[in-house]
Amino acid sequence: MTATDQDRPPISVLLPTVRWTGACDEVAGQLGARDELLVLCDTDDDPVADRRGTTPDGVRIVLAAEPEGCSGKANAIAAGMEAAAHDRIVWTDDDFAHPDDWLATLNADYERRGPTTEVPVFVGKDPLSRLFEPAYAIGGTAAVFAGGIAWGGAVVFERDDLARPESVSDAAAAAAGPEAALLADLRRTVSDDGTLTEYLDVTAADRTRTVPAGGSIRGSVERFVRFFRIVRFHAPRAAAFDVAFAVSSAVLCLLAPVVGAGLVTAIAAAVYARFGVRRATFLLAFPSVLVSPPLLAYALARRTFVWGGRRYRWRSLFDVEVLPV
Repeated sequence: MTATDQDRPPISVLLPTVRWTGACDEVAGQLGARDELLVLCDTDDDPVADRRGTTPDGVRIVLAAEPEGCSGKANAIAAGMEAAAHDRIVWTDDDFAHPDDWLATLNADYERRGPTTEVPVFVGKDPLSRLFEPAYAIGGTAAVFAGGIAWGGAVVFERDDLARPESVSDAAAAAAGPEAALLADLRRTVSDDGTLTEYLDVTAADRTRTVPAGGSIRGSVERFVRFFRIVRFHAPRAAAFDVAFAVSSAVLCLLAPVVGAGLVTAIAAAVYARFGVRRATFLLAFPSVLVSPPLLAYALARRTFVWGGRRYRWRSLFDVEVLPV
């Protein structure tokens, strides 16, 4: 145990996944002697459950059970919070690279400024998700950085940092405290990070993580629908602004294509430059703007979406039905 390990509080890292991925090895290799990594899956049927008894030191497999009335990820995070042994918590995902200093850097961020989130940059793996990259840079990367939004892929906080929002309607959970209310909300909604943002004042680190997105046209459409639902239910004013901005930008690009193309491309280029995104996809801002209104209309009209092998009907913030795919 190093002096640094002795001086800082131990950390519980929560990582939802159904398979043992490279991210599991990366995070496990960064644990201090008193830290723990909880790999969160649903049931014994998940491949990662077979790793029980053979995991590295400090790693536990936690079975969250099948979700009922919430997403699989939100259910897994709630189970992980209950199983975690420590007060300092890190949430992360299995779909991006965790460099050797990732956990130490995130912990150092907490020591300097309290609850901290890193910032995602979504990189497309199929034609449609690549077309979405400028929109995700503006509405995802820049929004997380500027809007006090917790990204569930890399966020650190302590249990005492949680504060109950006025929107909590479960009287029993509210009386039990902010953490109980958070877990109750997670078990009746879809978005883990959207829900955490309701309970946590978080600062964004000026640091990004590249997250692969999509892989198929169908998957990219489902992701778009899910992302819009998250904004719609957790930040309805922002959703209304997004729709108005998309429609007005598309109208401008249609009526004055030279001016419109130049403006939206310049905005995307500025966001890319601000966050060090070295990809030529900012040039797709113009066609991205043109397809945004019909995609938003589709997202508004859709009644269900697929995520992680499950289909969800998400009617309102705390009204979720899990359906067979």
